[in-house]
Amino acid sequence: MAKPIVPHQPVRGSDSGIPIMAAFDLLGQKWTMRILWQLNQNPMTFRQLQLACGQVAPSMLNSRIKQLKLAQLLLMTDAGYELTQTGQALVKALDPLRDWSQQWAEVVQQKSAHF
Repeated sequence: MAKPIVPHQPVRGSDSGIPIMAAFDLLGQKWTMRILWQLNQNPMTFRQLQLACGQVAPSMLNSRIKQLKLAQLLLMTDAGYELTQTGQALVKALDPLRDWSQQWAEVVQQKSAHF
């Protein structure tokens, strides 16, 4: 498995160890956002999460789960995988970005209608 992506450690594109860079690197990993989004709703077993994520390979899902556990964003309980309080706070912190992205999509759609 690759090196864990955590604050205060160098990550892709930044040797600074600045926490925001680690967060961006982790969130930019394939399937990470989808996994967080799915687990934001309810705990899920591995199989449920795999089905909810569609085309994710079991090995890729397992790798991302390990990364997210090392980053202390999710954990395994009797109910399945679920977000930690830190993971829940991360998803909540992304709400303003979701709002911005909706506005951005509208601007892009309006501008592309003129081309």
